[in-house]
Amino acid sequence: MGKLRKFLQALSLIARQPSLLNHVINANEVMKETVTKKHDLPAGLKTIDLLDLFPHFHETISPFSGLEGSSTPLDLALLKSVAKTFTDCSYLEIGTWRGESVANVASVAHDCTTINLPDNEMLQSGFPAKYVGLHRFFSNGLKNVEHIQSHSSSYKTTNKKFDLIFVDGDHHYEQVRKDTEIVFELLRDENSVIVWHDYMNHAGELRFEVLAGILAGCPPQFRSNLYHVSNTLCAIFIRKNYASAFVEPFHNPNKIFTMEVDARRI
Repeated sequence: MGKLRKFLQALSLIARQPSLLNHVINANEVMKETVTKKHDLPAGLKTIDLLDLFPHFHETISPFSGLEGSSTPLDLALLKSVAKTFTDCSYLEIGTWRGESVANVASVAHDCTTINLPDNEMLQSGFPAKYVGLHRFFSNGLKNVEHIQSHSSSYKTTNKKFDLIFVDGDHHYEQVRKDTEIVFELLRDENSVIVWHDYMNHAGELRFEVLAGILAGCPPQFRSNLYHVSNTLCAIFIRKNYASAFVEPFHNPNKIFTMEVDARRI
């Protein structure tokens, strides 16, 4: 959480001292070495093609702001498509931000729960009031969405289990590890799915700190069920068998998307 604020601070520092960019690059290289040495995954996870997951892939995304910190349209479409595979899907996410992801999933799920740091704690930590006030912008008032202001690590549940869980909170290694450990205990059954956002920084660039946290938090017997989903920034845990492969950089496109864009003032 607070990734937007950290991103803006980092950009400001790098603009004043460009040599700092080397530290960012080196940090990712260090985590890559860790993942390679411990898990033998120098190229990251194997990739499942989106059209193998959903041969008739077709989604409408709304809301979508296209502003800083948003998931991509294909990330949101992935979540909706997974949610629709369940009857009366029960959805949990860690990291609410503007509520775009939970609002999209709420349109096809039975019930949704979203967890984010408490507003007062973010304010006390120095987050701008305007930034804090934007949380839940799109999801406030949705009848099938429960907003919980809490640390994900202190979130407790006794009977509630989930079909689909989206992890999009703090992307530092230790928190990804903790969140991953938590969500594996909250799965409803063997069909339940976990999606992690920002497994990649952007197409072609893997975020090894997130991958390292996923691998560390995932029960060892389930690591073979971790994949990257093509054309998205997401990693996924799914127990069904799909063809998968390590994808080389700059590979030829194997699909095209048709997008219709409709915008209106709010």
